[in-house]
Amino acid sequence: MTGTHTPTAEWIRDPAILRALRSEAGPRIGLDTEFIRERTFWPVLALVQISTPERILLVDPRIPGIPEALREWLDDASILKVMHSAGEDLIALRQACGSLPSPLFDTQTAAALTGMGVGLGYQALVREITGVELAKGETRTDWLQRPLTPAQCEYAADDVRHLFALHDALNTRLHVLGRGDWLRQDCALAIELARVHRADPWPHLGVRAAQALDRPAQTRLLRLLRWRDRRAVERDLPRNWVIAPELAIELARIDPVDRDAVSAVLARTPKAPQSLADAITQALSTAATDEADMPLVIDDRNRDRKQLQAMQTAVAKRSGELGLPEGVLASRRILQAWQDTRAWPETVSAWRRRELDALVGPTAEVADA
Repeated sequence: MTGTHTPTAEWIRDPAILRALRSEAGPRIGLDTEFIRERTFWPVLALVQISTPERILLVDPRIPGIPEALREWLDDASILKVMHSAGEDLIALRQACGSLPSPLFDTQTAAALTGMGVGLGYQALVREITGVELAKGETRTDWLQRPLTPAQCEYAADDVRHLFALHDALNTRLHVLGRGDWLRQDCALAIELARVHRADPWPHLGVRAAQALDRPAQTRLLRLLRWRDRRAVERDLPRNWVIAPELAIELARIDPVDRDAVSAVLARTPKAPQSLADAITQALSTAATDEADMPLVIDDRNRDRKQLQAMQTAVAKRSGELGLPEGVLASRRILQAWQDTRAWPETVSAWRRRELDALVGPTAEVADA
């Protein structure tokens, strides 16, 4: 259990104290957040946990001045930030502090690259590496309430208590495998993708039911979902609170687009935003300049299954050679995205692109043979 962290958690509500403690941080910290995202588009940061060689800090980001003090920790490039499954935490920190924790070591990503498994949870990874069984009781709790209960504080502290032990073990395994650079690339890409909000250029591709629509209807769906996403960001609302996917599909079927038809659909749909009939009509009617490049949502039955199967076989074979769990090199969805656009999604890091580029040509030839 080398590196297991045992100090008692300390509440931090004073920005001056938080700034002063940064000098004790050393070359690495453990970092985690708790946030709420039930009624908003952006996660609302409720708590930040930091572990140092001597302390575990429970930092209240709702206190004036604390986000600015936290930013100094996040911006300090001399401190490695060890996190587990950092994705949404990055967005919460960016929104609250205007900064991101760089450089980053994500223990979930590292576990995948060392062959331990895809998407391993923190509790499972702690159990595997340290033998410690963590409590699960506070996974669904109101982190905005004050004061937090002793059980909440203990749960929050545990989320960073063992990160040094995970970092020690995983960093050693990465070094032995020669994959430290892979981890650095993956973490740097995660930071870069989180730096600014990137609207999904083709949000219709995430709506499986859209495969039943023809191209004109999918085009209208694309317009409507882009409008929905812009409105959700502007109003800080969950996307489905603006328009649910099922309603978006029904509205996209309207041809030709007509306000009365839009109003009729909204009128017979419970909780539909009837006051937005004009805005929805305009969204459905307004063409974008890139619609000619729009990939279609393809019914799997109509997909080039021979090519996809050949690609999956090649990826599985290469993954086996590398000792990587299924899905780490490329998921089925990533391969389908390449089929649809002949380009790798921006979420695919450089080392994966090199591996996959070496596989796509041969598999395409096999599929066409």
